Amino acid sequence: MNRRTFMQTVPVGIAATAAAANAWGVSPNQEASPADVPTRGAFHHSVCQWCYSSMDLADLTKKAKAMGIESIELLGEEQWKIVQANGLTCAVANGPTTIASGFNRIENHAGIVKRAEQLLPKIKAAGIPNMIVFSGNRAGLSDADGLKNCAIGLKLITPMAEALGVTIIMELLNSKVDHKDYQCDHTAWGAELVKRTESDRFRLLYDIYHMQVQEGDVIHTIGENQWAIAHYHTGGVPGRAEIDQTQELNYPAICRALKEMGYRGYLAQEFIPQRDPMKSLAEAVRICTV
Repeated sequence: MNRRTFMQTVPVGIAATAAAANAWGVSPNQEASPADVPTRGAFHHSVCQWCYSSMDLADLTKKAKAMGIESIELLGEEQWKIVQANGLTCAVANGPTTIASGFNRIENHAGIVKRAEQLLPKIKAAGIPNMIVFSGNRAGLSDADGLKNCAIGLKLITPMAEALGVTIIMELLNSKVDHKDYQCDHTAWGAELVKRTESDRFRLLYDIYHMQVQEGDVIHTIGENQWAIAHYHTGGVPGRAEIDQTQELNYPAICRALKEMGYRGYLAQEFIPQRDPMKSLAEAVRICTV
């Protein structure tokens, strides 16, 4: 099943100028080839499997590896071995919550904790560094109460995460367009949750697409909150399509800023290809290699 609700393609009718294209490292009519992808650079490259769910996972893994990608992420337990058998890792394992139902309700905690206690040792044994979790939807719950409840719930599982060396990451999602009513929809709210949880093994997953839609000011916001962020996702705005010069975010500048801030972790491509999927993916890796 797809993790996101697919959005309609936003048509772009204005061709990029040659100068603008060169700033991205591609020419207006150039399509990336895996053979042209440079070495890793500052980051470990990853890709979210759900964006290529129609492709056999083993096939995706082999093609991704040829592009310099090191991880296929957002996978369930039965998928980890497929990726690892083909020489890649999984940077982020699926966790015990869903986008709509998460840590922000006390009544959810017992079930979440039970599942997390089953998952975390397996994630550690598989060599996976991160497990994703979600706040859940507001459904009438105030942001203050949601924050309090999430901190209570997370503190029930962070001791195990600390002992195992696995980082729990909560994703920031926009509630404007894609995930109406989702509670962890602003960086400031998420950063406050990191403070209240008081664990080095709880951090945020900063989805650049989602936070551009929700609040903008991406580079400044990351700079102010990098201490609370452990992982990043990409995506073109508007429409979550390719991250090239056809959309409003300047990914080369964002990636250079991340490098200058000292980030050296995984950067995961999470866009919905509108052209040849593998050429688009290879181009995205090249754009983000700094």
